[in-house]
Amino acid sequence: MMVVNGSPLPNLPWEECSVDCRDIVWRSKQNPIITRDAVPDANSIFNSAVVPFEDGFAGVFRCDDTARIMQLHAGTSRDGIHWAIEPQRIQFQCADDEIGKFVYGYDPRVCWIDDRYYVTWCNGYHGPTIGVGYTFDFKTFHQIENAFLPYNRNGVLFPRKINGKFAMLSRPSDTGHTPFGDIFYSTSPDMEHWGHHRFVMGPKYGWQSTKVGGGPMPIETSEGWLIFYHGVITSCNGFEYSFGAALLDLEQPWQVMYRTAPYLMAPREMYERVGDTPNVVFPCAALVDAPTNRIAIYYGAADTVVALAFARVDQVIEFVKSHSEL
Repeated sequence: MMVVNGSPLPNLPWEECSVDCRDIVWRSKQNPIITRDAVPDANSIFNSAVVPFEDGFAGVFRCDDTARIMQLHAGTSRDGIHWAIEPQRIQFQCADDEIGKFVYGYDPRVCWIDDRYYVTWCNGYHGPTIGVGYTFDFKTFHQIENAFLPYNRNGVLFPRKINGKFAMLSRPSDTGHTPFGDIFYSTSPDMEHWGHHRFVMGPKYGWQSTKVGGGPMPIETSEGWLIFYHGVITSCNGFEYSFGAALLDLEQPWQVMYRTAPYLMAPREMYERVGDTPNVVFPCAALVDAPTNRIAIYYGAADTVVALAFARVDQVIEFVKSHSEL
């Protein structure tokens, strides 16, 4: 029997799939749960990450302002649906002022490891790279060294050390709207020095034919690491972002055991089709209630708003294994 290695989360935001629903991943009827103007002077709020915190939830949110500057804001929620997002961006405390001189920050992920919440994001330091920081309370944030040289995006930490080292997925890229992208795995003894890079996966045909990138924090199960990842196809109207899932080996996570040939979710609803960047679903966070297998997936829609979807770990794994093509 499949087992999720995690904690109970009984207050997980949740909606049952409707009787006639055939989807493995289904959308919240309350979508979008965070609108583009939930923060004063915001142009859009999307591609954000949340985690359980105290008796509710907390997160780091991508808030592009009306000057179209991409910055990170902290927020909290009692129920994971209704959010209070700080109107001012996060001001990271840095031991070295040079590290704090970044132009922009976007597409964060948040991951609890050992004794703190680590934040990774696309950090504008002479080009896009992966910024790394941490917080204990979502009020004070500390920034440490960038994980990699430019150019890189989509830094996704694993929720525990693997073979004694911190582990991260990333996607080397270029300066702009990268028309390519593979997922790599890297390790670090101290969250500052990253190496031992291993190839994980690259684009395939169809919905993931242009590029792929990591999504939420991996979910540890007895079947392997379950990851959701986004894939991009270049259509005659530009990029279209969907997402699927894969199972990685527990001790050698660069080894892909199963990978979905069909997507799990693609842009379909108006809030996913119409926005600053049309035709985008982009997952950045997944909350899991281990005893019940329930998953709540937070995703950016059309680079404009935050939406929510639901799934069950066992059903996703069964789908991945039965619809796999490596």
